[in-house]
Amino acid sequence: MHDHQNLLLRSFLLLLSPALLFLIGSFSSRLLNRKPTLAASWAVWLSMAALGAVLISITLLIAQGPFVSTLISSGPAAFTLYFDNLSAILLGLISFLAPIIIRYSKTYLDRDPNQGHFTKWLCLTIGSVMLLMISGNLLLLAIAWGSTSLCLHQLLIFYRDRPGSLLAARKKFIFSRLGDLCLMGVLILSYLQFHTWDFQELLEAARALHHHGTSALNDTTSWICFLLVGAALLKSAQFPFHSWLPDTMETPTPVSALMHAGLINAGGFLVVRFSPLISLDPGALMLLAVLGGFTALFASLTMLTHASIKRSLAFSTVAQMGFMMLECGLGAFSLAILHLVAHSLYKAHAFLSSGDLKAISRSKWIPTGRSKVHPWILTLTLIISSCLGFGVAWFLGISPLNNPRDFILITILTISLSYLLWSYWNHGLNTMLLLGGVGLGVALTALYLGLHHLFEFLLSSASPDTFSTWSSHEVVLALVILLLFIGTLILQVQLPQWEKTPLCSAIYVHARNGFYFTTLANRLVHELWPLRVTKQPTADPQSISS
Repeated sequence: MHDHQNLLLRSFLLLLSPALLFLIGSFSSRLLNRKPTLAASWAVWLSMAALGAVLISITLLIAQGPFVSTLISSGPAAFTLYFDNLSAILLGLISFLAPIIIRYSKTYLDRDPNQGHFTKWLCLTIGSVMLLMISGNLLLLAIAWGSTSLCLHQLLIFYRDRPGSLLAARKKFIFSRLGDLCLMGVLILSYLQFHTWDFQELLEAARALHHHGTSALNDTTSWICFLLVGAALLKSAQFPFHSWLPDTMETPTPVSALMHAGLINAGGFLVVRFSPLISLDPGALMLLAVLGGFTALFASLTMLTHASIKRSLAFSTVAQMGFMMLECGLGAFSLAILHLVAHSLYKAHAFLSSGDLKAISRSKWIPTGRSKVHPWILTLTLIISSCLGFGVAWFLGISPLNNPRDFILITILTISLSYLLWSYWNHGLNTMLLLGGVGLGVALTALYLGLHHLFEFLLSSASPDTFSTWSSHEVVLALVILLLFIGTLILQVQLPQWEKTPLCSAIYVHARNGFYFTTLANRLVHELWPLRVTKQPTADPQSISS
């Protein structure tokens, strides 16, 4: 009896977080527009109450462990809550950001005639994301997945008189429906293969298949893996479905912060949640690694060509999500969640402070003296960073040479450290400055590896261990990734010297236009869904002046 009451209490607390946000969304836009400030204030307080409920749920999780609760069931369809460490980390992240974004939007949209309408759909979107994170049934996850996209669409078309905003929203709508089709395929094939949509049963079946090796993998299971990967790639704006994200910059800034810090993470969550299933198929993991790595480099190059702060941040998000997918493809699922959390906190702050030009100018440090870069300087920084990265890993008991996943990730880390050291070196041949750069590199490497192991411990039950031994595929993948990232490093270092050459000027123009994938996507949307811009009501000038 006591256990039953405890389960009901935990279920109630867990459901309370999205329910409080759905409460605001249940009112009509017309009613909320009459008292927009009051509606926004209530939304802030309810989101803070939702955060409190989540914190209590996390406390109970630490004290009592994960739990599964089926509230309504009818055959394979069920309203099941699944709360483990993965859910706790991401639900805690969303619930922490929610009151900040809602409070920011209250001031940002002050005096806007549709502020109440905006608050309604903002709360519904956040509530849908929360429900997605605690879903324990594939059907409920698919419903929350689609609800998140449809609610976000209302925010993306908030300014209905802006053709660019409508075009981006429609691109997002089309790509999201393709992702929904992938999930529908997963629903059908999962029931045919495993006769269940319950997360616990699906993941237990996947772990049982791991014991039999890839010989137990059949075509149906392989299709499930690839469809899950396809849904995640579409949701996370991966190449070639990435162009909608940078084009949504005409939407209000709170929407950008929510998208880049919360909604874009749904693809990574899906991959990690079903990592025991996806990791059954090496081809699905390879697709994640290849497309994720390519997207990271493609978006990073494009990002360098944009002067607009928000658009540059958008391409940065595409690149970071690509890197996260690369980590998932390498089997570093816990590291992908660490990356996701760190990126979300950084990107929420970046968008919400994107208008503070003074802070941007203070934080922007550009090394001086870039007139000439000797190749031996870059070679030396690579050697030093390699000693730092692999040396700290060895000191912490990690053997990268024995594990392809660790080798690839630490190699990427050393390349990043090399750029850091090169920047310090190029700033001036000051011994103390160089020693400070080396010390910072050691600290960053130790922090990175320490947090990696912490998240591996927290998510050990949610994700499998893959890529534990070298094979021919892992050798090829490691070499390709190594060459691509070293090539990107050389490009970043030499760009100031190459920017005036004809070849670099031509590449700059093409990169500035997103290598024309955005143009192709826009033409496709125009053909499928022609724009009809409606006039947006404007606020009364007298009321604004008063």
